[in-house]
Amino acid sequence: MFSSTHLPPDVLQGLASRWKSLRKAHKISQAEMADRSGVSLGSIKRFERSGHINLISLLKLAHVLDRLDDFNSLFVADPNLDLETLFSDRTRRK
Repeated sequence: MFSSTHLPPDVLQGLASRWKSLRKAHKISQAEMADRSGVSLGSIKRFERSGHINLISLLKLAHVLDRLDDFNSLFVADPNLDLETLFSDRTRRK
């Protein structure tokens, strides 16, 4: 039921790639982003290379580019989702 063509490493790489493009579109260097966000330059470089970053650092980076609202759509319950069916399907798969 929760299958996806994307795996976590794919999502990390896509997120990092979109972030890097967005940063560059705003004409902000990695060093300037580090200064403005309070996130270390090393963390920014690692994020853009591998997709790995801690959540608070990611939120700080998003804040600099006024993109915190992008996170409001994460983990929002689908009003059409029937939880009883969801849990019964998961139980049957085990």
